[in-house]
Amino acid sequence: MSLTISELKVRNVAVIGAGPCGLSAAKELRREGHKVVVFERQGQAGGTWVYNPTVEADPLGSDPSRTIVHSSVYASLRTNLPRELMGFRDYPFVSTGQPYSESRRFPGHREVFLYINDYATAFGLTELVRFETEVVYAGLVNGKWRVRSRMANGVTVDEIFDAVVVCNGHDTEPRTAEIPGIDAWPGKQMHSHNYRIPDPFRDLVVILIGVGSSALDISMDIAQVAKEVHIASRSAKVGVLGNVSGYDNLKLHPMIESVHKDGSVIFNDGSVVLADVILHCTGYKYHLPFLDTNGIVTVEDNCVGPLYKHTFPPALAPWLSFVGLPLMGIGFILYEFQSNWIAGVLSGRIGLPSEEEMMRDVEALYLLLEASGTPKRYTHGIGHCRIEYMDWFAGECGIPGVEEWRKEMYYATKKNYLVRPHAFRDDWEDEELALKAHEDFVKCRSNGVDRTCIS
Repeated sequence: MSLTISELKVRNVAVIGAGPCGLSAAKELRREGHKVVVFERQGQAGGTWVYNPTVEADPLGSDPSRTIVHSSVYASLRTNLPRELMGFRDYPFVSTGQPYSESRRFPGHREVFLYINDYATAFGLTELVRFETEVVYAGLVNGKWRVRSRMANGVTVDEIFDAVVVCNGHDTEPRTAEIPGIDAWPGKQMHSHNYRIPDPFRDLVVILIGVGSSALDISMDIAQVAKEVHIASRSAKVGVLGNVSGYDNLKLHPMIESVHKDGSVIFNDGSVVLADVILHCTGYKYHLPFLDTNGIVTVEDNCVGPLYKHTFPPALAPWLSFVGLPLMGIGFILYEFQSNWIAGVLSGRIGLPSEEEMMRDVEALYLLLEASGTPKRYTHGIGHCRIEYMDWFAGECGIPGVEEWRKEMYYATKKNYLVRPHAFRDDWEDEELALKAHEDFVKCRSNGVDRTCIS
């Protein structure tokens, strides 16, 4: 579809959230010519990358009346992708020589946070953000979106927008495992959302549930001070943990079968551990309490749907969209691709299939997941097709897909992680790929903004 600039439609768009998803959406929407307002409940941009040493009063995060802490970042957290993959494609994440800038290729959370804010400053996005302003309602009224926001002083404001882009993240509402006998178990439970430092676990016996990247990081963090650390998982990565050297007190188990009032934890293989703490590293729930679609969009067993390409609800497209729902994408460039597509569709530069065609695509995905035995809660997992998924967006937008060096670097990082999960961030052999990334960065300098590559 080819339209002249004068034929492109200008929309008033509300973006909910000023993390990397929301900032990317704001940049692409404004570049397309749309009018944008970004609502951010925190006092600064960065989303989940805003480190907060405070934890919630409810360690499991299950009390709906609790005061919510909107970050799940722990003190020792480093990225599990190298900076070349982490960064936005049009604002490469390079070591700048600034006081905060690290030389490590897998930087810590503070540098990621500062990088995100540099990105916002470089593209003039901060001026679009209303900080300390929470969206408490977004619903359709006569074909438009009524957005009600509440400021820090308690004042609420109602406004009308053509479209809403939801970028509120999904790392604040913990999911926990169901454990038979847990009500009588005398130990302490908590969710990784409320983990910050290992000191409280000194000399204790700790069981972690889950074997994702953060679970492995936290297990090794805690193992430095704990008496014993046991990891329980339905998909036990024996090959991974079998290579964790230097952690003799770290052991892998199948899932927990039951727990008992004497403090014992019984695993599915019959082994027993007397534990002090169970730490749920079991992920998060998609949480959209502000969104009113009259039942068109629902959250069922952690599946937000129906969504075409995890982005548009067919019946409400293009006036409602989501950025950042897919799990296991590559860094922030996934958000760029999604945002570029959404902005182009809203302006009329990019066409969408009919509602019926989009629904058939969604139903085909659901049937495929069901046939493969994939639980509904993993609907938004794209680990098996992340490259293809992002290249699909690129094709729709008419922009280059994921660069070959980026693909090669991702697969090299994944392989290195499987071989040496305890040291993959500091022991790697992809200097040639890193050089290609740097060459791309040099080519990208343009428009007077250091590090910028406008596609």
